[in-house]
Amino acid sequence: MNTSIQEMFTTVPPTYRILNQILTLGQDNVWRKRAARLAASAGGRRWLDACGGTGEMAIELSRLANYGTSIFVADFSLPMMGKAREKSEAKHIIFTLANMKCLPFQSDTFDVITISFATRNLSISQDNLHQCLGEFQRVLKPGGLFVNLETSQPRWTPIRRLFHLYVKATVKPIGRLISGSENAYSYLSHSIRHFYSPEELAEIIRQAGLREIGFKRMFLGSAAIHKAIK
Repeated sequence: MNTSIQEMFTTVPPTYRILNQILTLGQDNVWRKRAARLAASAGGRRWLDACGGTGEMAIELSRLANYGTSIFVADFSLPMMGKAREKSEAKHIIFTLANMKCLPFQSDTFDVITISFATRNLSISQDNLHQCLGEFQRVLKPGGLFVNLETSQPRWTPIRRLFHLYVKATVKPIGRLISGSENAYSYLSHSIRHFYSPEELAEIIRQAGLREIGFKRMFLGSAAIHKAIK
């Protein structure tokens, strides 16, 4: 992971969740619940939330998990995971400091891997994203399910332009006002507007060795959930 991005995530944990809710008009919770239900439908006993940050997705997964399911979070930011571990709902979640390009797990370990609103941070280059997706593929069990929730690009040009205008007008100014971090939300604004379309991301996931790839657009295409099988 790029060092500057890692440093950036040391500044935002106190306001990270509330800003996500404000900037997505509350939709991030809706999308996360939908992705968690999809992930949980795969069953199994070992689930990993990659780039799990402040723990929202892992907590959603824990609410849906059958008794005996172990839920792991891997993230590169100790401050983000520290914020997650303060939550009472996270007391049974296993937290691991990790680089997504070199996960500290054996091959064929997990039945499910999720990642939410973090794939953009892995795509500092296409090669970096390929390496991280390759690691997810490695630690998934054969037949395991990968679920990716991320901002996306609306299909229709007028809607896409309006979405980009909204992002430019809100993400950096509101993020700076509430968090005090101009760099973090300047980066976030740029990364949202320049991320892949659902079709492009599906192809990158396919190149990582995953199969049966599908995706669902949400909120006029401003976000998407991808799923794939090892």
